[in-house]
Amino acid sequence: MPPLHIGSGNVRLPGWTNVDVQALPGVDVIADVSQGLGFAETASAEAVFAEHFLEHLAVEDALGFLLEVHRVLLPGAWVRLSTPNLDWVWRSHYRLDGEPAEKREAALAINRAFRGWRHQFLWNREILEAALAAAGFDDVRWCRRGESDLPLFRGLERHDTYGDTDDLPHILIAEARKGEPRPERLEALKKAIQEGFLDHMKD
Repeated sequence: MPPLHIGSGNVRLPGWTNVDVQALPGVDVIADVSQGLGFAETASAEAVFAEHFLEHLAVEDALGFLLEVHRVLLPGAWVRLSTPNLDWVWRSHYRLDGEPAEKREAALAINRAFRGWRHQFLWNREILEAALAAAGFDDVRWCRRGESDLPLFRGLERHDTYGDTDDLPHILIAEARKGEPRPERLEALKKAIQEGFLDHMKD
């Protein structure tokens, strides 16, 4: 199976299977990934790329998506994900010592970052790395926009960047290699997400 570009929207990557929930021009496969990728073949995709996609999934669906990516990837194949950096949002959008007008605008800005553009959950490095490990990935590495040790992943990102610094990038770009399933880590992370977040979302 060719490499998979998930959440492609109207950005078609030539040579990739472009997957989106909408029937847009350039989309090869229409799939709601919260219900699975829809590919019957297990361990057949040579790579997976998803840019500014993970944050649009509820956290439990995002974890399910990572498990599905693990299922369809060839042994030892790689996934590359980009998603807004929660640490950057926090440090760039809100100051406790701001003037009242600044803090009113900051309240709108930080809520926009969390809930605007249909965002569901924002990730920092620590929880994204934990999720990748729980889904059976290893060798997690953090990349700069357009850069990779793997030629297949170079120059793929299309979204704009903002006030990035080396130590605080606006987006997280993670690459991880398919490893062995880790059911004990998966259950531990699911429990932490349930108790630390989902239980507080109940009506």
